[in-house]
Amino acid sequence: MEITRIDKASEQRAHDARVLFVLPSLGAGGSERVVTTLANFWAGQGREVGIANFDEAAFSPFYSLAPEVDLFRLDLPAASGRLPSQILQTRRRVKALMQIYREFEPDVVISFLTKANVMALLAASPSRVPVIISERNNPTLQHFNLFWRMARAYAYPKAFSFVTMTRGAAEYYPESQRPRTSIIPNPVNLPDGWDNHRKGNTITAVGRLTEQKQFHLLIDAFAKIAADFPSWNLVIWGEGAARAELEQQRSRLGLDDRIAMPGLTEKPGQWIETADVFVLSSAYEGWPNVIVEAMAAELPVVAFDCEHGVADMIDDGVTGRLVQQGDVPSLADALASVMRDGALRGALAHAALEASARFNTEAIADQWMQIVEEANAPR
Repeated sequence: MEITRIDKASEQRAHDARVLFVLPSLGAGGSERVVTTLANFWAGQGREVGIANFDEAAFSPFYSLAPEVDLFRLDLPAASGRLPSQILQTRRRVKALMQIYREFEPDVVISFLTKANVMALLAASPSRVPVIISERNNPTLQHFNLFWRMARAYAYPKAFSFVTMTRGAAEYYPESQRPRTSIIPNPVNLPDGWDNHRKGNTITAVGRLTEQKQFHLLIDAFAKIAADFPSWNLVIWGEGAARAELEQQRSRLGLDDRIAMPGLTEKPGQWIETADVFVLSSAYEGWPNVIVEAMAAELPVVAFDCEHGVADMIDDGVTGRLVQQGDVPSLADALASVMRDGALRGALAHAALEASARFNTEAIADQWMQIVEEANAPR
């Protein structure tokens, strides 16, 4: 096992709680963006912050890290194959985290996502460093095998605090597995210096090309109204295993010239520059960051009312349009209503921008820091 540390510690640092984040990867995902945003913000305040992840040594984070953030790449990617090999890799990961704890000496650990939460807690046992765990997805639709369910039941009660984005997601877990529960939404984080290249005719969706995002339903919805709006196009940003299937669906519907799937944006969040309407078609979410980003970028939003988080963000008819989960005809109708009415698009977009202020980075980071300070208080 090789652990690669990029030590960018500043000589001028405040004597506040030293925080170490633990998460599986620093790829192009919502959890990764939240961790990067919080780490950069706290580092900018002079706090000592590190991030430990299981990426390979050569892997480059998708989101830019502040130079003051210490990055630990454990070079332990997820094991493929049967359960014994997965358990062995989990043991290696726990031992690697123990080493990071000894080297970085965090006052508080914050871990994101179920498996990383379990491993962060197990690694903390010898040092007794307090661990704040966070679940980031819809637990009712995200399933784990018996090994991980048992590991979660054993480890989660040892956490100092449990954080998630919605009350509904938190209440899925037994009270014993969510000590000191806190509900904290995600911060909004738009790219610096973005330019407006909007042309008034682009529907935009963003996410991994996976079954969860249900882009096949979005394509069906767009197909129902494409002929009525010949100047409008659909762009689906993202990459994933469902690409070939979605491309075949697009071709069957004769929409190769109307639906683009350009992959990942060159820069995080760059999609806001060309979007005129944002749409979310997911089956489930933990907290869809892209909706808040769209709102903060003054875009009208149309979304399936999936669990969890969407209804916490959007006031139907005021800051966006909510559609019953999985209802393709209603999704098509909602899209058509905002596509044909420029005044409605403007009103929804303006109200969305105002509503997004409650998700600014400083406000959300302060809520997290309150838990960190409680965990670091003398006990």
